[in-house]
Amino acid sequence: MIKPTRYDDEGYPLQWWRSIIPSNSLACLTGIVQNALDRGVLAGRTVDLHPMDEIHSRVDPQRILRAIRRAGGKGFVGLVGVQTNQFPRAMDLARQFRAADVPVAIGGFHVSGVVSMLKTLTPELREAQALGIGLFAGEAEQGRIDEVLEDAWNGQLKPLYDHLKVTPGLEGAPIPLLPKGQVARNINKYASLDLGRGCPFECSFCTIINVQGRKSRFRSVEDLEAIVRANAAQGFNRFFLTDDNFARNKNWEAFCDKLIALAAEGLPARLVIQVDTLAHRIPRFVEKCVAAGADQIFIGLENINADNLEAAKKRQNRVEDYRAMVLAWKRHPVVITCGYIIGFSNDSYPSILHDIAILKDELAIDTLYLNYLTPLPGSEDHRRLHAVGAWMDPDLNKYDLNHRVTHHAHMTDDEWDRAFRDAHRSFYTWEHMERILRRMVALGSNKKLTTVNRLVAYREAVRLEGVAKLEAGYVRIKRRRQRRSGMPIEHPLTFYPRYLGHLCHSLGGTIHTYVRLRRVLARILRDPARFDYVDRAITPVCEEELQLLRDTRSTPYADRRRASTAHPAPAPAD
Repeated sequence: MIKPTRYDDEGYPLQWWRSIIPSNSLACLTGIVQNALDRGVLAGRTVDLHPMDEIHSRVDPQRILRAIRRAGGKGFVGLVGVQTNQFPRAMDLARQFRAADVPVAIGGFHVSGVVSMLKTLTPELREAQALGIGLFAGEAEQGRIDEVLEDAWNGQLKPLYDHLKVTPGLEGAPIPLLPKGQVARNINKYASLDLGRGCPFECSFCTIINVQGRKSRFRSVEDLEAIVRANAAQGFNRFFLTDDNFARNKNWEAFCDKLIALAAEGLPARLVIQVDTLAHRIPRFVEKCVAAGADQIFIGLENINADNLEAAKKRQNRVEDYRAMVLAWKRHPVVITCGYIIGFSNDSYPSILHDIAILKDELAIDTLYLNYLTPLPGSEDHRRLHAVGAWMDPDLNKYDLNHRVTHHAHMTDDEWDRAFRDAHRSFYTWEHMERILRRMVALGSNKKLTTVNRLVAYREAVRLEGVAKLEAGYVRIKRRRQRRSGMPIEHPLTFYPRYLGHLCHSLGGTIHTYVRLRRVLARILRDPARFDYVDRAITPVCEEELQLLRDTRSTPYADRRRASTAHPAPAPAD
């Protein structure tokens, strides 16, 4: 089972010596397939299961084919969790396996998104089927993988396994679990887990609601304990919780209580969690999450222009609550990252830079994860543009949220690109990064080095490597003979000097930024008045203060205030 990576802009697979984020899709499928084998699927046959995440592991199809032949000649390759930007790489791998007559299936958000939202398959999916590749749409729990394994053994994979209409329950399902060697290749040895899927909201740019559904489903407390214990047995206690919104999980408090109890037993966990902007209004939620081990919080802020949020059907985000929301988390030692999207309908180059300046002044967030507004297959935005024949970049490799793949109604392509680059530069200036560190120290946080490390990673992944932080890692790996189909293999005297030069530039720039930030932090910590620092972002919000909302409206505040009553924000879950 292979989780493919994507190609970089030069056509080389994006790989690292150590990666940032583990693949929960691969972890889930590892548990699901192993469970199927344990239940007797393919009974009487010896099966070796090999999960590989290409973001940090070398995937050599010819080497894999030789291993299959040595083991008896029977093999099956599942390309797992394939996102749109990874589909070209998945197909390049699949072609090599199919040329050797090895059965191949492809699953993940690209296949599921296209099948869920479009009336007909897109050309790249039809090409896959023409090569004899089986496509899997939906989730593989509740024994759905059994048929695929049996068909692969018999060499008769179906063109499409469509399981989108009925979403499986998660309680008691096989737990996500990767072998020790795969988790060890992640920076800080983060494992992954999911405790719920599905989302009730209607964001037009989102694929989750159309692939995993709007009905929320949850694992049990017993499932969580099994995940923690299984990873602890391998020496891992750090987890990236991939739930799109942990705050909407009805079992959140029971999960937190279980983690607190396990910590008291000697099995503490550290968590990265994702929540919405209303999570702080749920009684006890913030306090319980922190007590359970959550110290890195990802919040889908998306934008601070309320008109943009409403146009994207993200009405649950209330910009007038943003500072109170951030400060509710910042009462605790946590690092806050906010997702932010560039290119909504009301955006312009000046308005984007204006909004980033307001965000820097108003909100005590530590890092900003910037994305282009991207019509991903599986989203309402993609279906709408597809239906009217609007231009979308035909190169699926670019659908990584860091490349512009469509046109904007009010900005030229150059303006949109400049807005993305300049917004990133504007947030990660030395002046503002020092302000972030001063806020962190003044609030009494113990996340000093974590904050420094995250600032370095988010700044330099984009600036030096041209990738988003969440797909970055330590020490870029490039293999000369692994290149995108249709692109020439470079001569060694061209490839290696350029590769080594890039490594030196990237490592040198990263080290320089890290050392400089450590010096800034040391200077702040020596300041006797460090706890007296105060600015607007760490000042509690007065009830009458709505200036942030007024400043980020594209249309007159009073008019939009009246119109918004037609779409009230949902009440927070208790």
